[in-house]
Amino acid sequence: MRTVTLALAASALVLAAPATATPKKGASPAATMPDPSAWAILEALTTEIGPRIAGSDREAAAREWAVARLAALGFSNPRIEPFTLRGFVRGAEHARITAPYPQNVAVTALGYSVPTPDGGLESELVYFPTLDALKAAPDGSLKGKIAFIDHAMKANQDGSGYGPFGNVRRVGPRIASQKGALAVVIRSAGTDMHRNPHTGGTQFGDATPIPAAAVSLPDAEQIARIASRGKPMRLAITLTGHPQDNMTSGNVIAELPGSDPKLPPVLVACHLDSWDLGTGTIDDGAGCAIVTAAALRAQAGGKPLRTIRVLWAGSEEIGVFGGAAYGKAHAAEPHSLAMESDTGADRVYGLRTSFAKTNPALRDRLVAALAPLGIVDYGAGVEGGADIGAIALAQKLPVIDLIQDATRYFDLHHTPDDTLDKVDPQQLEQNVAAWTAALRIVANEAGSLSGAN
Repeated sequence: MRTVTLALAASALVLAAPATATPKKGASPAATMPDPSAWAILEALTTEIGPRIAGSDREAAAREWAVARLAALGFSNPRIEPFTLRGFVRGAEHARITAPYPQNVAVTALGYSVPTPDGGLESELVYFPTLDALKAAPDGSLKGKIAFIDHAMKANQDGSGYGPFGNVRRVGPRIASQKGALAVVIRSAGTDMHRNPHTGGTQFGDATPIPAAAVSLPDAEQIARIASRGKPMRLAITLTGHPQDNMTSGNVIAELPGSDPKLPPVLVACHLDSWDLGTGTIDDGAGCAIVTAAALRAQAGGKPLRTIRVLWAGSEEIGVFGGAAYGKAHAAEPHSLAMESDTGADRVYGLRTSFAKTNPALRDRLVAALAPLGIVDYGAGVEGGADIGAIALAQKLPVIDLIQDATRYFDLHHTPDDTLDKVDPQQLEQNVAAWTAALRIVANEAGSLSGAN
């Protein structure tokens, strides 16, 4: 397991924080610390690194940047734990309806799509209004054709529509392949009406991989209108992106030591990688900024009892590889509790705890601390997100979920619009305040956090 040392981190600090002035002789170490606010962390990450697709050189640069930044902010032993994965390399991508009404459509490849033949392909486009309609198609009925899968995802505060409607992207291409399709195009899994397609990963399982892409929502509605006229449709599409084996990724880990080293650490997580169409601001640079700023702020007034460990996971987007790698590498190391931020930067409105019934006293303290921020208790029903799920499941960890407003999250998610200007600094700060309040309670709790003996 490779570890990046603090010496390396310090040598990289000039690159990590160029806005920090050269300290005057005799200045205190604190004078050299970069701004610890969530906004400053997020602005620097998205400006100095930008898009960070899994396995790429930019994701690698982000890991080195993160180690340097965390060291400069005062975290102990920031390090990289590398792993390899099968990634995806984006290429050229364009599509055009050639009949009955010729026009271009805005398209992007899905992760793990295979390329079209040289020069692209053109074939009949078969419209399916839902994923269930595709499932009901006879086997072999799509031989030599391109499938188009529509859906009806709408914006809502808790983002729950992404589960069922996101399956159009997650499993739709596999089903289309099994029905014999040459290629598959989906309505983007999103809620905006901008002409920006949403990318994201798909999995073919034991089906033959085929070219797979998403069109923007306005283009999807145009396709639906054309289909309603009953005339045969044809689509020409070119995708040159491709999967690639043996790419390097990794997790970045660091700690703020607690005053009682015998107590297992509290794990706070985000994912450092992003899709490549935007700058990975809301997904999930904001999460990394929130958990890091809150961990630092929780130290105000002295060390808490428990160590707070930050995990900036790698390669979440393409297949949750970072969370799985962390769970495997740290399976034998006790943890006390896990939390994750990965739904953007809009305000926290709800609290869920896995220990609502087993440790109601701790839950009640959290409820009381978060109430002044307008956050209400939503009870139990949380098992952990993508980056903490493996370790939380393996160790049956107590989990806290600070529920963010996702009303506009899927307008931006996986699109070119995922950029810094979409973040409201006041809502970002409310996230940090909520996380800080929660961390101050759980990191200073000497007893079992789950309430179990």
